[in-house]
Amino acid sequence: MKTCHSCRKTLDVGRKVGRREDCPFCGSDLHVCLNCRFYDPGSYNDCREPQAERVVDKARSNFCDYFEFRDSASAEGEHKTEKNPAAQLEDLFKK
Repeated sequence: MKTCHSCRKTLDVGRKVGRREDCPFCGSDLHVCLNCRFYDPGSYNDCREPQAERVVDKARSNFCDYFEFRDSASAEGEHKTEKNPAAQLEDLFKK
């Protein structure tokens, strides 16, 4: 299952997403870093694909040849396990 990064609605995408495709629900671009399986905040250029060129605006359509639509199940799992840095510091210094 694929979901839009903006509205979080489920999309029926069974093929490669083109650069000009929009979400049918909210109109956001779909071929964006925030929808890509290689997107990883905190890694170099926020991307786990070492050969990909740098993309500055992660929420706008781009020409990246390595784009693969992220599976919504894996995206949800990643976000659930993430903690914000302030919470991590607070946990570290709790007595």
